[in-house]
Amino acid sequence: MIREAIVTTMAADDSVHIAPMGVHERGEYLVLAPFRPSRSLDNILYRQAAVVNYTDDVRIIAGCLSGRFDWPVLPAEIVSGARLRDTLSHVELELCRTEVSEDRTWLWCKPVYRGMHKPFGGFNRAQSSVLEAAILVSRLHLLPWEKIETELEYLRIGLNKTAGPHELEAWQWLMDVLEQYADTHQLHKETP
Repeated sequence: MIREAIVTTMAADDSVHIAPMGVHERGEYLVLAPFRPSRSLDNILYRQAAVVNYTDDVRIIAGCLSGRFDWPVLPAEIVSGARLRDTLSHVELELCRTEVSEDRTWLWCKPVYRGMHKPFGGFNRAQSSVLEAAILVSRLHLLPWEKIETELEYLRIGLNKTAGPHELEAWQWLMDVLEQYADTHQLHKETP
């Protein structure tokens, strides 16, 4: 199973890096698989630790993909790192082993601390739409533009039916990234 989360890591200079990432559950391990090159990868290899943050605030995911990285953090409880201040829950990880593939490094991590901070109230369709749109933005270099346009058309249905202010703001950040990408690459696009 893969869960979408926010991974926080700490660099050698103690700066915190925040990145959305799929977290693979493999028995007692959580496996992170950042593409190379990656600041998250560099930080995890340096600190031998990471923190997985589970949130329902899709602005954080969209924000990271649109250049907005300034989210409040708190020190981790056990590992050398930080967690999001406003996360629902977090899991602190210690790196156990690495496996290298063609374009990714697979980081097998052992949970050493779990913190619960707020109850999960469930996702609405707009949050799911923003999450899926964020994944499309993260794959711009891999997907044909026509597929992106088709997927966005469908995702707008859930967004338009259930979005609140946070989801609309996150969606617009992603649409701005897509518009800039389309302009830069001179692609035909629909109006977001």
